[in-house]
Amino acid sequence: MGMFNFAPDIGIDLGTASILVYVKGKGIVLEEPSVVAIDKNTNTVLAVGEEARRMLGRTPGNIVAIRPLKDGVISDYDVTEKMLKYFISKVLGKTGLLSIFKPQIMVCVPSGVTEVEKRAVIDATMEAGARKVFLIEEPIAAAIGSGLDISKPNGNMVVDIGGGTADIAVISLGGVVVSTSIKIAGDKFDEAIVKYMRKKHNLLIGERTAEDIKMNIGTAFPRKDDVAMDVRGRNLVSGLPENVAVSARETLEALEENVNQIADAVHMVLEKTPPELSADISDQGIIMTGGGSLLWGLDQLISKRTGINVSIAENAISCVAMGTGEALNSLHLLKKTGGNSRKK
Repeated sequence: MGMFNFAPDIGIDLGTASILVYVKGKGIVLEEPSVVAIDKNTNTVLAVGEEARRMLGRTPGNIVAIRPLKDGVISDYDVTEKMLKYFISKVLGKTGLLSIFKPQIMVCVPSGVTEVEKRAVIDATMEAGARKVFLIEEPIAAAIGSGLDISKPNGNMVVDIGGGTADIAVISLGGVVVSTSIKIAGDKFDEAIVKYMRKKHNLLIGERTAEDIKMNIGTAFPRKDDVAMDVRGRNLVSGLPENVAVSARETLEALEENVNQIADAVHMVLEKTPPELSADISDQGIIMTGGGSLLWGLDQLISKRTGINVSIAENAISCVAMGTGEALNSLHLLKKTGGNSRKK
């Protein structure tokens, strides 16, 4: 049957916060939160993705909304497998292909994952219906997706900030020269905002509200004009619902520690970079990708800290998925990165 394998090649950005699926020739066909709602009594999946996200923090006792990936790695294997199965069949259904054809799938993982974690991703993807699975590291996928030609012998620095991890890497000749992966990213920004609101305003807010604050007025570098928004939550003293006005300047305070840790990590990777490549990076600048890179002023903070020009990729959120899919065309380049793969 090898002759007639019509299943398209698929690239999956298996993120802590969201999952994006890229299909060769079609582009990004799916972008949904990595959340699964499960009925505990029957252990069945009730909803996946956007539908399940709407249930976060709003479910009766027997329904739990689970995020099966934590800090960029699989924390709940069975649920991850079910989620992948759901998304893969949804994508194949959209392309009108029968399940007799199994796709080759390239999955993206954070640069710091262990062999055991890699194995878990490969196994879950195989179980979900792949014919062959390849893994690619996040910064490499981000670099390819943002349009960098990574096969050349010059240094590029990519800072990819997702939901669970921030991956910082210097890439040359198709491989990672120096990198670090820290578990400080979008989710930690949300947590910091929740903590701050609690401490400063005695207000208890949920994850989703924190994310709204981050996306609307979240700040990593002082703004000229302060902006504010109304936030709803529960007052911890009275126990009643309350509205509080929150300003961007407050989010700067809330996020300060986290964003500085990211800037420190960038600085540390630069310190370990071979001098020839450092020169390339200061000429070409640092490129930022991932949803977390859209936090207002984070690019300015890193630029101020390093003295290097920082730019945000135009398709910041989808770059990793696009690069993951496109990498299937250049498997020969990635061979030297150990291209973990497995056939059925």
